[in-house]
Amino acid sequence: MIKVDETTLKKFVVHKIGSEESRSVLSNQLWPQGDEDSEIILKKLLLNPFLNHASTYEFTHEVNIEYNVLFGLAKSILNGGDFIESSKSIAQHLISASKHANINDGDLFVAEFDGVELNGNYVQALGIYKFEEKENFLETNVVDRRSVIDRRKGLSSRKPDKACLILFTEEPFTLLILDNNSKSTDYWQNEFIKHRSKNDFVNNTTDFLTITKNYITEQIGNDFEVSKADQIDLLNRSVDYFKKNETFVKDEFEESVFNDASVIDSFRRYDERYKQEHELEMDDNFQISAQAVKKQQRVFKSVLKLDKNFHVYIHGNRDLIERGVDDNGRKYYKIYYEEES
Repeated sequence: MIKVDETTLKKFVVHKIGSEESRSVLSNQLWPQGDEDSEIILKKLLLNPFLNHASTYEFTHEVNIEYNVLFGLAKSILNGGDFIESSKSIAQHLISASKHANINDGDLFVAEFDGVELNGNYVQALGIYKFEEKENFLETNVVDRRSVIDRRKGLSSRKPDKACLILFTEEPFTLLILDNNSKSTDYWQNEFIKHRSKNDFVNNTTDFLTITKNYITEQIGNDFEVSKADQIDLLNRSVDYFKKNETFVKDEFEESVFNDASVIDSFRRYDERYKQEHELEMDDNFQISAQAVKKQQRVFKSVLKLDKNFHVYIHGNRDLIERGVDDNGRKYYKIYYEEES
């Protein structure tokens, strides 16, 4: 979703974070830039984890967005505020949000970027990362003509345990969030960041594909007589529409996939009910996110399972497979093909 080929690392600082403030060490110095190789490694470490993200968020607050602490600190940096002092305040905010027995100590990286490409536009960004675990590695040196091996601990190329990339779009900004331990503690997302899903083309793509999948697999069989092969064909058509088009048009999608007025009416009722129950806001027309389609495609199963004997993968023309019952009452599928491999 984002591209970072033209992105530059402007400022970077590292703080030591403890679950108790007495174990934290807040730095007063920026990381010294100038080493091109080190900057390439840092960019890869800090930005690559977000390249395949297919969900976007934005800052929120139950009273007013201005009371969201991290939003205010990020906005201060965007407006030219002191980067080191603001990064210290971010660290203090994280410490305050981390009052939990299961919280791990770690390194907090705060980085300012320029030239992150988002949907064809270039924006500034602020990255906040927490690394809780370090890996062992061996470093070899030659001292007095003797080889010396030292065991050290470092980050290597592992992903951060928690991260947030703040893209400075229109307020309340666009967020990409990484949380590898979200099930054990929720302080990173709910206390430190405070966010909600963003109503944009990325989430619209994901949400509409989810609605379509659920309708085809859970609802359409209650309203119409459809075979499993028919359901798979509808799933394939749905994904094909999103893969072949750059813009989603709801009427066009419904006609292309369902091609039946009764089914379309049934789908629209399900669509409205689903959006109300899940409090979703979605436009009828939006740009399609290729990354979201790629991620959602994995859960669109095209496998026809027949007892425990056969798995039939249906990827193409539905007309080349027929369903029937023989004189003995045994169900069968007849498949037509030209070549086998």
